[in-house]
Amino acid sequence: MAAAIAAAEAAGPQQGGTVRVDSWIWAVRLVKSRSLGATACRGGHVRVNGERVKPSHALRVGDEVRLRHEGRERVVVVKRLIRKRVGAPVAVQCYVDNSPPPPPRQAVAPVAVRAPGAGRPTKRDRRELERLRALNSLNAATGAKDRPGGR
Repeated sequence: MAAAIAAAEAAGPQQGGTVRVDSWIWAVRLVKSRSLGATACRGGHVRVNGERVKPSHALRVGDEVRLRHEGRERVVVVKRLIRKRVGAPVAVQCYVDNSPPPPPRQAVAPVAVRAPGAGRPTKRDRRELERLRALNSLNAATGAKDRPGGR
């Protein structure tokens, strides 16, 4: 672990240096690739200290980075600047995570699954599926839950 931290510090800039924001969010494993980080910056999904930034924005220690990625917002404060991707235990030491907790997983209604080899659905099967979908969307829109008579 100590060797990995030393390697990360050696890969970082010299005293008072800066690192590109797209490179840093990739190096600390907030995104899977540097190109995804650059795309997120160009799409306006990355903010540094409250301002939208380009991928080449210079990041400094103490900056607050907000990243909207995969349906949630990550809020991190930069503790250490690194340029090269490091292991997850080392990457976590490079920032302070102030992100809100992820939303709870919703109970997802099971998808209508047909038995393998059952062939195409018949017209009757299709109508039953459409009726079920319409009922579910109607209940979701009105907030109704299993009321007698479907009202």
